Amino acid sequence: MEKFNDVIKSNEPVLVDFFAEWCGPCKMMEPILEDLKKQIGDSARIIKIDVDQDEELANKYRIQSVPTLMIFKNGEPVWRQSGIMQAADIKEVIEKYK
Repeated sequence: MEKFNDVIKSNEPVLVDFFAEWCGPCKMMEPILEDLKKQIGDSARIIKIDVDQDEELANKYRIQSVPTLMIFKNGEPVWRQSGIMQAADIKEVIEKYK
């Protein structure tokens, strides 16, 4: 498995979904992110980070509510938003960082 830091160093946008298994809104994001993946194909990567499994990463990026979406490019966080978003809105944001 690739290391998180290696994945986010990509010059393509990397969307990170910080979630928790017990989180209802996080479960609602799953089909939205699946739909988004179909729309964007390989132009960006989507990864999921369980905040309960990876507390160190959640603390590093000060994740206080889930779901929190972040976009990384070249190893740097360039955007973040907490809460449910629609696939079209997320796609629009990703387009800005291509």
